[in-house]
Amino acid sequence: MSTTVQELYDRVVCTLSPTERLRLATLILNDLVQQNLSIVEQSDTWTEQDQLDVTAFSLQYAATLFPENEEI
Repeated sequence: MSTTVQELYDRVVCTLSPTERLRLATLILNDLVQQNLSIVEQSDTWTEQDQLDVTAFSLQYAATLFPENEEI
């Protein structure tokens, strides 16, 4: 009988403490990095322009929430 990832998560991972879950996540991610798997499609990554755009938008939005002349 094959165990699905969701079943494994429900039976094992959910019973772990938050610290143990983070340790498990670290082990899994480090293993993937060491295997040098190319699982991220380049079309899914942000370009430098995307990053600049989101930064500019975030700063503009923050300025509307916290105007300079507002006293604290």
